[in-house]
Amino acid sequence: MLRCWHSSALSANGVDLGQGTGPVNAGLSLKYVPAPLVTRARLCQPFGVKAGENRMRMVLAAILALWAGAAPASECLGSNLFDTMPTDQRALIDAAVAGVPYHQGLLWRASKGDQSITLVGTYHFGDPRHDPMLARLEPVIADAALVLVEAGPAEERRLTEALSSDPTLMVDPTGPTLPERLSERDWQLLSMAMAERGTPAVVTSKLRPWYVAMMLGISPCMMKQVTETGAQGLDHRLVERAEALDIPVRALEPWDTVFTLFRDLTPDQEIEMIRAALPAAAHADDYAVTVTDAYFAGDIWAIWEFGRFDAYRTSGLTRDQVDAQMALAQERLMDGRNESWIGPLTRGARDAARQGKGIVAGFGALHLPGEGGVLRLLERDGWTITRLDG
Repeated sequence: MLRCWHSSALSANGVDLGQGTGPVNAGLSLKYVPAPLVTRARLCQPFGVKAGENRMRMVLAAILALWAGAAPASECLGSNLFDTMPTDQRALIDAAVAGVPYHQGLLWRASKGDQSITLVGTYHFGDPRHDPMLARLEPVIADAALVLVEAGPAEERRLTEALSSDPTLMVDPTGPTLPERLSERDWQLLSMAMAERGTPAVVTSKLRPWYVAMMLGISPCMMKQVTETGAQGLDHRLVERAEALDIPVRALEPWDTVFTLFRDLTPDQEIEMIRAALPAAAHADDYAVTVTDAYFAGDIWAIWEFGRFDAYRTSGLTRDQVDAQMALAQERLMDGRNESWIGPLTRGARDAARQGKGIVAGFGALHLPGEGGVLRLLERDGWTITRLDG
């Protein structure tokens, strides 16, 4: 189906949702579908069922990070920035990470009496390095009563339908445009960065700022490769295995969560999200390689602090502004959602225990560490936490 909207009402259907707001790196991405075509002042977007499903995955993946599979970062021609980082800068990151609970590791078990949850931190972009983890988890999935993920197939379908029927979820058709809200320099940088990601300036000008900020965290190389490879992130591969083994799959949160995360931001907060994201956008392939390598090394919280210290140097924001952005992203994208997941996780484990089984939960790896992370929250609830990949 081809849907078109006149530019006067500028609506973009099924736009991708990236996940890396400002200095934050996402990891929940799904398959990218090319941006709307602009022809004779009309915006036309191919939007079939499969295209919609693919875009929705990007939404749920470029949003959290590791924020809602895409192409393997290992195929992008970037450099690992940790390898070339000055020793004193790496020491600052290591010091910031050291005291964070559960800051390293991807695979964990939470146990409480006869209840058991196997938790895996996922990266939402495709990469062949997911294969060993999937192989290790397959027998665990086969013996589980339930697999929980951030968004399951039913939620993806609901989101696809919503994007198809209401383009204003991603586009602001009435408010001031981004070129009106940004400085000339920042708008030029933004329009060029978004063009590299397949979105022309006429479309970018009306996109909602939180969405733009997340898209800037997605490497153009990854976007290009996604259209050619269709590689899936670990989340979707877990769902596929569970369905193949006839194991139920459920979502940890409602389908429309992504649209509620930034609903009440002030105009200044919205624009600062974009400004914080712009410097990294020009080096997105390097960031993709850096984040992906850190993920597969299990250095999860180092990814977060890397984003913070890099933003101190390159964003043009003050340290206080960067810290405010980081705190906002952590609150909206991680901590608040983590708390809401404890109920579904513990109820699922309790129900499974009645069958003599456990459950498996897979979600973006940055949800695991920290005082507000899922592992610490379970620990406070009386669960014993054991690392399985250390």
